[in-house]
Amino acid sequence: MMTPKKIIKNPRVRIAPSPTGYFHIGTARTAIFNWLFAKKYGGKFIVRIEDTDKERSKPEFEKDIIEQIKWLGLDWDEGVEIGGDFGPYRQSECLDLYEKYLKQLIQEGKAYYCFCTQEELEIKKQEMAARGESPKYDGYCRNLTPEEIERKLKDKTSFVIRIKTPDKKLSFVDMIRGKVEFDLSLFGDQVIAKNFREPLYNFAVVIDDHHMKITHVIRGEDHLSNTPKQIILYEALEWEIPEFGHLPLILAPDKSKMSKRFGDVSVAEYKKNGYLSEALFNFTVFLGWHPEEKVGESIKEVLTKEEILELFDIKRVQKGGAIFNVEKLNWINSEHIKKLSIEELIEKSLPHLKDFSKTKEIKNIQYLEKVIELHRERVKKLSDLPELIGYFFELPEYPKELLIWKDNILENTKGNIDFIIKILSELKEDNFTKNQLEVIIMPEAEKIGRGELLWPLRVALSGLKNSAGPFEIMPILGKKETLRRLKIAQEKIQ
Repeated sequence: MMTPKKIIKNPRVRIAPSPTGYFHIGTARTAIFNWLFAKKYGGKFIVRIEDTDKERSKPEFEKDIIEQIKWLGLDWDEGVEIGGDFGPYRQSECLDLYEKYLKQLIQEGKAYYCFCTQEELEIKKQEMAARGESPKYDGYCRNLTPEEIERKLKDKTSFVIRIKTPDKKLSFVDMIRGKVEFDLSLFGDQVIAKNFREPLYNFAVVIDDHHMKITHVIRGEDHLSNTPKQIILYEALEWEIPEFGHLPLILAPDKSKMSKRFGDVSVAEYKKNGYLSEALFNFTVFLGWHPEEKVGESIKEVLTKEEILELFDIKRVQKGGAIFNVEKLNWINSEHIKKLSIEELIEKSLPHLKDFSKTKEIKNIQYLEKVIELHRERVKKLSDLPELIGYFFELPEYPKELLIWKDNILENTKGNIDFIIKILSELKEDNFTKNQLEVIIMPEAEKIGRGELLWPLRVALSGLKNSAGPFEIMPILGKKETLRRLKIAQEKIQ
């Protein structure tokens, strides 16, 4: 008999980054999957900040987290900045709550004070390793008498708090990976707090998720080993356990751990480097997920956020590692750039054109539109634009040898440029259009040789080995600027 499909209704999910560094692509992917899950099933998406690491948590990192989540278009229903019924949404504001449950667990005999020093723990660890045993805490302080505990506390002996780990097999059904089982006898009693005001991650996250009524915890595979430690706490506190889903690791093309060389940089860096938020969203979703394949149809890979939401199903998330392919990201970004209206493209391009901000041409929106539209098909990232279109604002320096087509000689090149100047000088400004220019120049190019005539013309206009064609460049530059640039070339080869 088939098990009926579980209906997901009104889930509550969260993204809970630590402000100990800039918002990275891995955390962004987790945020996107949680957002999609919430929106798909009519639930709530919550943004929480886990800032109990006092030394490493910084306000600038929290600011970056918030900015990048907004930039990706992940609107949240509760959390930092907007509040909600289940706050506080920063861990640093929940210390009284954590202390309450730490004391409760100790009073109920489910957790205990551990007074062992680091030196003592290291000796025990080495002894266990020498016996071929898996290193774990031996539970020494579990058996201290109330009198011994009282005396040590009175003497202000430093301590940590450990949870009593049951000696059993623990299993749960992961939304992505299916049944997962752990042998808790290998764990030992885990430390859950350094003291009553310094809870550790696995403890604080359970308290937070319970009080925020989180129903589904969707996170990276690197958290899989934390799940049994958290379930132990749910069981000790007699709370309902949320469902868990662990996303596959993001890997470099050679299937190694992703490094900065292969995309492991902050989301802000992608933004700075000219990636569109909708493209990064699109690409990141495909790091571990793909829509259902329809017979006879190839998978569409360039999708809007709305299309992705329509197709999204958590069951389509893969178990194996997801390969980060920069070339694929660039292609997806270029496809999204092509979809923008020229007004949108100009608006998004301006931050990348600051070096041209003082030129009169860039202040002429009509001129800028023509220039950018001409290069749209070649743009992979908006940060490519300065290099692609710079020659429209300032003719770069170039050697006279660049004007010479293949094995042609300098004298012939000079004659060809002189000839072009002559015929263009006679052309009226109103006729300085792509069609008219082709009608006048192309017959001559066929006689002389296309390369011999068109190569020096294009180089004279752009100063580059590679650029748009001369018949696209000249109408944008206009007659006056076109002739000025040709005369510069003429002077170079005198």
